[in-house]
Amino acid sequence: MEKGIKRLTVIALALAAGSFGAYQHLAAQAGTAGREPFKLGTFERGGRAFLGLVLRDTQVADLRQANAAYEGRNSSAKKTTIPTDMKDLIVRYESELKERLYAIAADLAAARTAAAYVYPVADVKTLAPVRPAVILNAGGNYEEHTDGIAQQQARGGRAATSAPVAVSVPGIWERKPGDPRRENPYLFLKSPTTVTGPFDPILMPTGRSQIDFECEFDIVVGKKANHVAVDRAADYIFGYTIQIDVSDRGGRGDRKMGGSDWLVGKNHDTFAPLGPFIVPKEFMKDPLNTKQTFTLNGEVMQDSNTNRMTHNIYELLAYGSSNITLNPGDMISGGSPAGTNIERAEPRWMRAGDTAVCTIEGLGTQKHSVVAASVQSSQ
Repeated sequence: MEKGIKRLTVIALALAAGSFGAYQHLAAQAGTAGREPFKLGTFERGGRAFLGLVLRDTQVADLRQANAAYEGRNSSAKKTTIPTDMKDLIVRYESELKERLYAIAADLAAARTAAAYVYPVADVKTLAPVRPAVILNAGGNYEEHTDGIAQQQARGGRAATSAPVAVSVPGIWERKPGDPRRENPYLFLKSPTTVTGPFDPILMPTGRSQIDFECEFDIVVGKKANHVAVDRAADYIFGYTIQIDVSDRGGRGDRKMGGSDWLVGKNHDTFAPLGPFIVPKEFMKDPLNTKQTFTLNGEVMQDSNTNRMTHNIYELLAYGSSNITLNPGDMISGGSPAGTNIERAEPRWMRAGDTAVCTIEGLGTQKHSVVAASVQSSQ
């Protein structure tokens, strides 16, 4: 009876949220009641990289060593090999590893003293938690952000001409009746070479001065996804992390393609800091209602919430997977909230010496020094 009541409560909450994806998420949460929550990441200590399980944002356990200790204490436990790469862990999580990680987390939380393979997070180097093969970032996915850009364009005499009413994109995005206001989703590719760690420096590209910030909520794909329906998208999400979508607003210097250049604008080295961790989806309180903030030298520049997205994470995954097959470890970013410099009459671009901090509720915090990139020769 109690389980039935809990399930009905979950369904009611999801229906109130108006999303089957929300139901799937809340149902997953109901299945973790009483579990010790954890985060996952990739770390380095003494020159050796390892996958780690993070408890309460303060301690990280070397998963391979923690698993060996667990099996040593539990002779009846099934022998399990912990992978060395996050993508492999994601692939095997649901079928093999989830219950083992739950058990390890419970043991670590109950321990009176930390084992030799458990370190303070501050004592290890936190790397990007995963190295995705594909990164898709949403453009213009927060209405206040796009409105701010439009206002600055109007002030500069570059007001956009009125566009036709949006229509469906056959085979990719079918518009629902009664949804005339929203434009269709917009995703662009960001190169995997832009990825850097959550506390590594952001490099100012040589000769480029209009460098902007975008504090963004990202999904991590959990299994192969191709033409996924919106109401099934939650099944394809492994978890969530943070990306700062660093952006070069300086343009390309000509009018080719309207002056827009996503290579220049989005794909300099270090322009996609990821992490610090991945939160498995069952431990994320509410991905559709999550606070996100960005500060520059302590001043709040962005203060928003994922509930301001024009297209939510499930819609973005459906759209992206209808353009390109996504695989475990690939990522989709939900786009930037308002507050970026491109929206400001008096922009304060990032520059060497700045400190950039992006915090997303439940996911953690990235902190970066902004430094000048040295001129490197390819010779």
